[in-house]
Amino acid sequence: MSSADLRWLRVRHDTVYHYGAPVELAHHLACLVPRETPWQRVRGWRLQISPRPALWALDEPPAQALSRDPWGNGRLLFEHHEVHERLCVSSSFEAGLMAPPLPRLWVESSPPWEQVAEALRYRSGNAPLEAAEFALASPLALPSAALADFARRAFLPGRPLAAGAQALMNQIHTEFRYLPLSTDVGTRADQVLAGGQGVCQDFAHLMIAACRSLGLAARYVSGYLLTLPPSGQPRLIGADASHAWAQVWCPEQGWLALDPTNNLAAALDHVTLAWGRDYADVAPLRGVLRGGGQARLQAAVTVEPL
Repeated sequence: MSSADLRWLRVRHDTVYHYGAPVELAHHLACLVPRETPWQRVRGWRLQISPRPALWALDEPPAQALSRDPWGNGRLLFEHHEVHERLCVSSSFEAGLMAPPLPRLWVESSPPWEQVAEALRYRSGNAPLEAAEFALASPLALPSAALADFARRAFLPGRPLAAGAQALMNQIHTEFRYLPLSTDVGTRADQVLAGGQGVCQDFAHLMIAACRSLGLAARYVSGYLLTLPPSGQPRLIGADASHAWAQVWCPEQGWLALDPTNNLAAALDHVTLAWGRDYADVAPLRGVLRGGGQARLQAAVTVEPL
């Protein structure tokens, strides 16, 4: 497929930390390298950091600063050796998106979910499926009996896996309230189930943990979402936000990308950044500081059509 056949979006993600006290030394790991996938092409990615990291020539990171994690996500390691009171990180790129298959086509060729769960079970002497590690627990998406009961309302006996996954997505969207600041980055799926509210990260964790509680494989996807301004209103710079959704594994179709926050399959408005077991694997920016005091975070995302 040529570039002209893709829908191109421009993404800019700005993160600013204002420190309550001077930072004397800092080591940071950024998971901000957008992925190339069968349904997404990336061009022109650039990361600007102020103050300039130690050992960098202009804005170009040395080769040894870039690496890949176990899931193929790009990572960038950088350090600051000089005193500073603010950190600014800006990632920008263009993403060309291809329309995925229609969800009804998933259902038509999807096996019963019990069959998929059985295939994912570990058996001594057999090589595990690549997706099997995503059926296991992770810190923020732990399986539980309560989550299994919640999932079984969507995954009825003999139901095609894709149909069950879509029903679970709808169930989360319908029954849980989207409420900013009601949770934090350490909130677990079981806490979301008990609390009945959260944000996109929480709903992705809830869907992932519910699937894992039935022995299915699901993973966390971080990225961006194009949102449209009200009719007649201009698009505001920085008005969008980072986003998260879930992917559920099916032997026939591969990874089915579902967005429980918006109750739809991820498609031409969803830009993929990274994926892992849960948010902790793909946090956009993390670090270890000497100094800094209480930090104040400002983040702004702009996604716009080219």
